[in-house]
Amino acid sequence: MKILVISDNHSDRSRIMNVKKHYEGKVDAMFHCGDSELPYDSVEMKDFIKVRGNCDGDHTYLTEHIEKMDDDTTVFITHGHLYGIKESLQRIHYKAKEVEANLIFFGHSHQLGAEVIDGCLYVNPGSILLPRDRNESSYAIVEKNGQDVSVVFLKEDHEEITSWSGKL
Repeated sequence: MKILVISDNHSDRSRIMNVKKHYEGKVDAMFHCGDSELPYDSVEMKDFIKVRGNCDGDHTYLTEHIEKMDDDTTVFITHGHLYGIKESLQRIHYKAKEVEANLIFFGHSHQLGAEVIDGCLYVNPGSILLPRDRNESSYAIVEKNGQDVSVVFLKEDHEEITSWSGKL
């Protein structure tokens, strides 16, 4: 399974369309972790499984979503601001356990990262527009095959920044 995860484009239509067009038909799912600041039904957001961030004004977006994938994978997606992700992953971890998710995607901090806690993979793709703690804007490609998982973080030009791999 191959998944695109993107967040925090803050009204920038061209960057999100660039990434979307690059991966259409090449991934099993596309997730947007909020702060698009675009209308829910905009062409840019079409085909994304998406949530509302703290900067999104369109209340058509839900603040969180649970997606059951074809295999044994359950994805929990939220922006992160309601779970205090800038301080720790504790609250979002409790929620992930409650909904039995094993992939958790969130944004908000604009800082890319991936880690496994208690058999759950947590991924923040960073920001495709306004990165923090690095110069490159970023998004992520998550691949899962059984318990093996990998995350590749890429720049808007689709060049790799860094990667991570491990087991759930």
